[in-house]
Parts: sequence; C-alpha cells; structure tokens
Amino acid sequence: MIDPNSKEDSKFKELVKLFLHPQVLIDWINEVLVEERIIVKNLEEDFYDGQVLQKLLEKLANCKLSVAEVTQSEIAQKQKLQNILDDIQEFLRPQGWAIRWNVDSIHGKNLVAILHLLVALAMHFRAPIRLPEHVCVQVVVVKSLITFVNKHLNKLNLEVTELESQFADGVYLVLLMGLLENYFVPLHNFYLTPEGFEQKVSSSMRCIDMPSYMNVCRTIY
Repeated sequence: MIDPNSKEDSKFKELVKLFLHPQVLIDWINEVLVEERIIVKNLEEDFYDGQVLQKLLEKLANCKLSVAEVTQSEIAQKQKLQNILDDIQEFLRPQGWAIRWNVDSIHGKNLVAILHLLVALAMHFRAPIRLPEHVCVQVVVVKSLITFVNKHLNKLNLEVTELESQFADGVYLVLLMGLLENYFVPLHNFYLTPEGFEQKVSSSMRCIDMPSYMNVCRTIY
C-alpha cells in the first residue's frame, strides 16, 4: 500500500512508470552484463539469490567481491546476499540513500524492494537512463486486514503473515469464506494442498463459485 502523500510527488510518478515498466531497468542491466553472457528476464527470479546482483555490482564498481560464486542452500544464499547488500550499502552511504530493502525482502522476491535497490544502484553509478532522484515512497503493511483475517483463520490454527503469497492458491480464501458465512466446505471440493498450476486454479475457481452456490442454498431453504 502506497502512502497517498507520496502520490503527489512528480518524481514518484516517474518511479511508478518504472514499477509498471521494469523493462527499462532490465535492458540497462543486460547491457551492463553483456560480457558476462548473463541475460536477465525476470527481476524477482533473477535477483533473489544474489548471483546476478554480485555480477552487476562487480561490473558497475569495477571490483571483485569476496563472496562464494555458487550457493545452493537457502542459508548460504542469504549469507551471500547479505554480504553483497552490505557492500552496496557502503557505496550508497555517502549519498545518504534510504535503504528500503533487506536480505529477507530480496530473497523473498519482493519486487518493490528489488526495484528500490536497482534504482539506487542506477542512480549511484549514473546509469544512462532516466530515473527519478531521491523519491520517498512509504510502503506500509495492511496490518488491519491481516489482523481481521487471522481473527478468523486462527480458529483453524492457521496464521497469515503475507497476504499475496498465502492467498495465491485460493485455499486460505476458501476457508475464510466458509468461516465468515458460517458453513463447512467439504475438503473433497478443493485441493487443501494444491500442487501445480491447475490445482491452484481449481481452488481459486471454487472461491468464485461459492457465493452463487450459497445463494442457491439460501433460496432452497
């Protein structure tokens, strides 16, 4: 959720364009990394483990980072990523750049955090692309909505901490709708632990069908 006060900033509007069209940043990154034969296609997938970020910083700063080249485990990836982010912070500190990312948000594939990081790098190293300067965008968590959801899902010993990822497959939404409407959803009507795209779509479609189904039941009874 974006603070409404930030929306009036003309520089913020330019940043929104980057959020909607990150291809500008992707093209710049690919140009920087052309000699490394690295092609970035998706910012979340390509930057979360620190591998591409390492190569990008080394090329921009013309230096060699003291980090492992390849990491497999999540712990090793986060340790490498933290070291790289520490190095980046050292570069940005003289400019007083606000740090709006951390190892968990980057490794968690948070696009907003990744964009903030890349915009900061592009500004610091004077990328030949048009970017807004020192935009302050206040991103806040919708705590009231999470509190509302957990008030009901806690009855099933479930807890939500991140809405987008935990509601993506439709399971929590099916259960929440059942709790709110005070009816039990038969477990055979949806996939409680969906595997693959088709099963996730099936559970999500169940959410769409449920209101109509309940209206029919109310009409009959």
